[in-house]
Amino acid sequence: MDHALFEKIINTAQDCVFWKDENRRFLGVNRSFLEYYGFESADVLIGKTDEDMGWHKDEEPFKQDELRVLQGESTYKVHGKCMVAGKERDIIASKSPIIKNGKVVGLVGSFLDVTDVINKKTLAEYAQILYDVPRLRKIPFFDRILDDSGLEDLLDPTTGLLCRAYALEFARHLIEKKTPFTFSIIDLDNFKFINDTYGHRSGDRILMDVAGSLAEYTGEKGIVGRFGGDELLLLNLVDLTYEDKNVFFENMYSGENRVFRKEYILEESEPVITATIGAATFPDDAGDYDKLFSIMDKTLYHGKRRGRNCYTIYKESEHKDLEIRKIAKRSIYANMHEIVKLFASEEGLIGRLKAVMPVIGEGYSLMRLFYADKDGNVTDVLSGNDKDNIGNIEGILDDDRFLCESVNDIKEGYPGLYKMLVKYEAESALIVRIGSGKETLGYLISTEKRKHRIWQEDESGILYFLANLVAGIGKE
Repeated sequence: MDHALFEKIINTAQDCVFWKDENRRFLGVNRSFLEYYGFESADVLIGKTDEDMGWHKDEEPFKQDELRVLQGESTYKVHGKCMVAGKERDIIASKSPIIKNGKVVGLVGSFLDVTDVINKKTLAEYAQILYDVPRLRKIPFFDRILDDSGLEDLLDPTTGLLCRAYALEFARHLIEKKTPFTFSIIDLDNFKFINDTYGHRSGDRILMDVAGSLAEYTGEKGIVGRFGGDELLLLNLVDLTYEDKNVFFENMYSGENRVFRKEYILEESEPVITATIGAATFPDDAGDYDKLFSIMDKTLYHGKRRGRNCYTIYKESEHKDLEIRKIAKRSIYANMHEIVKLFASEEGLIGRLKAVMPVIGEGYSLMRLFYADKDGNVTDVLSGNDKDNIGNIEGILDDDRFLCESVNDIKEGYPGLYKMLVKYEAESALIVRIGSGKETLGYLISTEKRKHRIWQEDESGILYFLANLVAGIGKE
């Protein structure tokens, strides 16, 4: 892989990333790592260990953790503490071995600062209660629990919703009592960006606002809980038919009292919050808890694969064969390596682009790809047809890419591109420039039929990587 391209990709990561040799000495770090510790350059730590840098009051747990990784193990979200600017911070770190020719030659890791999340005292002023005792006592399951437990035991301290344990236990109780209900898992889209941009305090403020809106929207139909992080659970005991569920979710996204696709007010900004939802119904879709949860989880993942900002209601005829792809089994670097091999295995630009479609389709949901040369002549990569001309669209790009969530946004400014997208029934598009320096050689265009698709950083990144491979051909 081109070294400059690797640096560009790794330095766009918001996690703090580092890599070390077999003796636990630093070989390199990314920009987020340097900014976190306040370093101008990685030179101050290259060749040194954590102990040399004096980052931990208790060095042994970190040392033993890395020694296990150097034996071939991987660790995931291990909690620890480190010193930053004289203050102790809480972090969660993940690490994996670097293997070359069957031998472990080092390790790569990343970490996030979770100090503000753990220190709940900083969030006390925002505490809210969305389900009080009178409301919960209307439900026999919670009425019995409240005889022995306080309300604080049942609620999530940040959002005021049901805590995870009792939300899941309530679902099990409904199944045991053979009470029909629709079970939904709600994942707030790109919520990490809110935390990273505005801080965890603002993130929790948004979580509270969303929780309040969702509880109000659900009303007496059911109850809402927090599953963890930016994921919520909704148990609806009223909307059980497909038609009723569809109305319930559609109004959640576009109705007058909608919860998502609307602005939430922060002191410094007004971010638009969207979510991806997966839903399944007991007993129509599954007769036991494990299968119901699995189906619900698969529909959520299906929605993410479609581009997020949508809901998926389970239908056996459409979704029975859904599988959850284990992303961790194939990293972006492995996909890049595979793309390079496939790209080089064919002759001709369109043939090479077609060869990599299985990787970018399966791994990044980029199911349809077009190539436009510098004169605007467009070729459909899968079919090889080249009958469209979109004209000059260079002005549309922002930092070598353009994210179009609705074709109507470009109807007047770029009529050629708009006409092409309408022809292929596309409602949104991701466009990446193919360039050599300042010279534009063409564009890669990935399209999606669905409105409101949210294009992800990894999707943009892999298409940008492919564009660089294409540019390399242009320089030959």
